[in-house]
Amino acid sequence: MTITIEVNGEDRQVADDTTAAALLGILGLPERGIAIAVDGAVHHRGTWNAPLADGARIDILTAVQGG
Repeated sequence: MTITIEVNGEDRQVADDTTAAALLGILGLPERGIAIAVDGAVHHRGTWNAPLADGARIDILTAVQGG
């Protein structure tokens, strides 16, 4: 079974047991230097292994160095 989530403004179909940590793997992103918000609220690293809800809006931010 799949669910639809919005990731940085784009709809994606993922398995219904997809977690934030798994989503990073799907997107090829590292778990370090990343911040995740779900429905506008910070998704703390301790909750990254909880399944995402259908219709969730996910924002993934990566740290950037430079000036």
